[in-house]
Amino acid sequence: MKKIMCAMVFIVMSITMNSCSADSAEGNESKSSTSTEKIITDYSYNASELETMQLINDYRVSIGLNALEKINYISYKCEEHNKYMIDNNVVNHNDFVSRSNNIISVLGAKKVGENVAYNYKTSAAAVKSWLESPDHKENIEGDYTHFGISVTTDAAGKKYYTNIFVKI
Repeated sequence: MKKIMCAMVFIVMSITMNSCSADSAEGNESKSSTSTEKIITDYSYNASELETMQLINDYRVSIGLNALEKINYISYKCEEHNKYMIDNNVVNHNDFVSRSNNIISVLGAKKVGENVAYNYKTSAAAVKSWLESPDHKENIEGDYTHFGISVTTDAAGKKYYTNIFVKI
């Protein structure tokens, strides 16, 4: 039902701003790393990505939570999703289960959550919107230890945000 609601909001708000949220996925202790997936260790963060991560960590620390550590592999998976959304002209969580299962398998994550946003000009505006949405806020305030982010600008100058949270 959440995915249908997010799709409907996107259609109505496609000219303005939009974001939606996904449920988190839980891993189990028996998952092992896969040897077939190359773990990406390099990721070049742009200024918007660094600012968004800092804003999220500043907020978490301000309410007594741990700051999250960035993992380049997670940011790479976020970037893949942004490219998918841009290529398909959508804002959604398609293949979230696949992304989360991959992260659980490759990194041994116990829990994965995802926030996406579209068409926010600044990192501060995107984070503010997430904090005003109960589902997004739940991910930002969640029991996580690490995260990754991608902020990708399409040809029209619109920004796509994918932020994945994990507990390792």
